[in-house]
Amino acid sequence: MIFSLTWLPAVLEGAGLKIALVPGWESRGRADMGTVVGVICHHTAGPRAGNMPSLNLLVQGRADLAGPLSQLGLGRDGTYYVIAAGRCNHAGAGTWQGVTTGNSSFIGIEAENTGRPDDSPWPEVQMDAYRRGVAAILTHVGRGAEFCAGHKEYAQPPGRKTDPDFNMEAFRIAVAGLMSGASVPRPLIPRTEPAPAPGVAARRTLRRGDHGELVVQLQQKLRLAPPEGFFGAGTEAAVREFQRQHQLVPDGIVGPKSWLALDGSGAST
Repeated sequence: MIFSLTWLPAVLEGAGLKIALVPGWESRGRADMGTVVGVICHHTAGPRAGNMPSLNLLVQGRADLAGPLSQLGLGRDGTYYVIAAGRCNHAGAGTWQGVTTGNSSFIGIEAENTGRPDDSPWPEVQMDAYRRGVAAILTHVGRGAEFCAGHKEYAQPPGRKTDPDFNMEAFRIAVAGLMSGASVPRPLIPRTEPAPAPGVAARRTLRRGDHGELVVQLQQKLRLAPPEGFFGAGTEAAVREFQRQHQLVPDGIVGPKSWLALDGSGAST
C-alpha cells in the first residue's frame, strides 16, 4: 500500500534541501496518517560518529518499539532521509496545541545527535536544514510555527522525554521567520552548471537514481570500476567522500561546485 505522505520529497527539495530516499519508503508505515497538523522534532541519541548511523534503527525499530520510528531522518550534513510515507511510532503519549494523537497527526523528524554535551553545538548545516525542512512542511500543511513541538514539549507526563536538546522557542522563531519571508531563502542547487567553456555543453546536476553517459563520466573521475552508468549507493558514498576531502558540503549531489572540484582533482576523464 502506498501511504499519503508521498509529497514529502518534493516539498523538501522545493525548499532547496538535500534528500535521500530510503528504499520502500512509499509503502512503509504502521498505517496511513490522519490529517497532518504539525511536526515533532527529535534527536536520535545514536552514535557520535557518522552522518546518519541511526538510519537502520529508525527503519526497523527497537526490541521494545516497532519501526518505523519517524518519517524523516536528518543527517549531520543536512541531508533528509525519507524513511516512511505512513504513520510512525515516534510520539507516544502527549499533547501539543490541544492535539493528543501524535503519531497520526504529526510528522516525526529524528535528527542525528547523541544529546550529550560533547555533541553540541550542532553543525550549522544540520540546524539550517532542520529549520528549513520544518518551515517547508508547515507551509505545505497550512499551519504556523506554533505547530512545531519538541518531543520534550509534547511528551506526557512532563519530563518523560528530553529531546531535542536545543531551545525550541528560538527554533520556532527562526522557523516563523522562514515562513514569513523575513529570512533569506537558501539558493537552490542549479539543475545545470554554467557552461564550462565556449562550445562546451553544461553538465546537469547528478544525484542518486540518475543514469546514463554523464554518470559514467562521473564514475571514471571517481575511479570507480567498472563505471556502470547508474548512480547508486556506492557512487553516492564515493561522491560524499570526495566532497569531504575537498571541503564541500558532503551531500552526495554533484552540482556545479562538485563538477569544478572533480575537474581540478586530476581525476581521469
